[in-house]
This record gives sequence, C-alpha cells and structure tokens, in this order.
Amino acid sequence: MSRLGSARLAAHVAVVTDSTAALPAGAAERWGVQVVPLQVLVDGAPLVGTDLGAATISALQRGARVTTSQPSAAAFADAYVAAASDGATAVVSVHLSGELSGTVQAARSAAERAPLPVHVVDSRTAAMGLGFAALAAAWVASGTAVDGARVDGPPAEGGRRPASRWRIRRSGGSDTRPATDVEAVARAARAAAESSRVWFLVDSLEHLRRGGRIGAAAAALGTVLGLRPLLTVADGRLVVAEKIRTRRAAVERLVAVATAAALARPGARVAVHHADRADAAQDLAHRLAEATRGTVREIVVSPAGAVLTAHVGPGLLAVVVSDGVPGEVPARP
Repeated sequence: MSRLGSARLAAHVAVVTDSTAALPAGAAERWGVQVVPLQVLVDGAPLVGTDLGAATISALQRGARVTTSQPSAAAFADAYVAAASDGATAVVSVHLSGELSGTVQAARSAAERAPLPVHVVDSRTAAMGLGFAALAAAWVASGTAVDGARVDGPPAEGGRRPASRWRIRRSGGSDTRPATDVEAVARAARAAAESSRVWFLVDSLEHLRRGGRIGAAAAALGTVLGLRPLLTVADGRLVVAEKIRTRRAAVERLVAVATAAALARPGARVAVHHADRADAAQDLAHRLAEATRGTVREIVVSPAGAVLTAHVGPGLLAVVVSDGVPGEVPARP
C-alpha cells in the first residue's frame, strides 16, 4: 500500500483546502490533503490545460480580461463526500481569507449538508499562509512530522544549492497515530494561519485595482510616482505596507522584513512564491537561507498559482513566514 493510501485509511480527520494555498508540488498528495480548485477565466472562458500559471501570465501580457471564480458549494460537497467515502469521521476545511474571496462561504454552505461533521476555517490569509495552515492540520490529523526541506542540498550547476523538496517522517516509526479530536486539527490550522506573515512584492497595483482588492487612489499613487508596492495581509485584507522607489530596493526590503520575522520565531517555516520569476525566487530563497541559517526549519519555493497571478499580475515575488508545527523543534544547522 502506498504511503498516501496508508495515511488516508488511518486518518480519522480529513483536511480540505483550496488551490490558492499554492502548496509545493507533491505536498497535497503526500499528506492526503484534498485541494478544491478556484477557476481562472480569460475573456469569460474558463482556462484549461496543465500549466495554468503560464497561461494566465500569457493572457495578462496580451491584455486579455482575466478574472477568477470561486469554487461552487457543489465542488466542496463532492470533496466532503469523498472524504467520508475514504473513511474520515470529520473534515477540517481551511480556506483563503473571506475578505478576499467567497470561497470560504461556499465551503460553509456545503458543510451544512455534508454527510459528516465539517469544521470550516477562514484562514484570513493567502498563499502558503493558507498552505502552512492546511499542512499543520494534516500533521495533527495524521500524527506525522515533516522533515525540514532545507536549502542545503549538493551544489547545483553554477555553485548554487537548490531548494530541496518536501520529505515526510513518521513520528516514532508508526503509520497509525491519527488524531481523533477534530477540534485539535482545526486549532492547528488556525494557529498556523494566525502566526503567518505574508509579503507580496508586485510590479504594479493595477491588476489588484481591477479586481477590487485595493483602492483606486492607492493604485494611482503608486503608478504616478513609479513606486514598487510591498503588500501584506492585515485583518484578512491585502494592504500596502510600503512603497519603494526601485525593484532592487524593494527586494532588499523584502529580504529584511522576512529575515526579521523568521529569526523572531525559531523553527519557523518559510515559503517563497513567484509568478514568472523562478530564478529570482530561488535567489531570494538562498538569501533567506543564508540569513537565517540554523533557525529556520525549512524554506520551500513554489509558483504563486494561476489565481493569485491573475490578481497581482506577472513579476510577483512573495514570502510567507509561519510558526513551526506545534511540538516540533528547530532542525539542526
């Protein structure tokens, strides 16, 4: 039996999230987390294919009208039925901030008619702020620990060390320590989400203005002055934290604030996201690894995903810093 199959059969509490979590490749499958997708529409037509992020960037660059659509309540209902069919006795469903999307409300609507108890958690955050919350819930649900995927592998071509991938480790060598307390699983999700700090560096606020996620005045000021906005999530909303003169200075500021947040919480987990900036994201991850060596448990790099890219536009760099999973200790340097 596969490791995923074992985890699903053993788990009494299933975890569901949505595609804005921007989980690293393979993480959802390894942890048995169900991901309900949001949809990207280009000129009103749903985007289909295997690389939706690249297709979204292409559509934005050619000036197409790019919008997003939250999952239907029926999509969540299907996920909850599937969890029950897999033997789950309850579900923790953790989602993108309700201030940014109606996704969590659709989940609540489906939960009312689900065949098993569903605890819906509004993460009040986004990207891996949400992703770390979903993984923390899965960790508590399965009794499994994550080995830190640290940026310390063998040097790659050019002398750089690639960010390593997710690895999983069973606590005490057991595959059958599922949590039976759904409240504990939900608390883990909330705690991880509340601990997360998220910063987005974008080239322009125009895409966010079009989507109604930032005010026209703030967007216009940044455009007129040629400033690079550094955004954060506050009270579940995207707000402008700082406006910086140049992209280079903005990246330096992003490194500084993320490093400070990571050093303030030993054992923290860090994620770096990008939209069409893979090399810049890897460079940022390595800089953060050097600045926080021995204190951060892991740094992962993943694309921002099609939905987030649709809202912020190409050129995004983002960093998420979250507390470690309860009960874990920092990885040794």
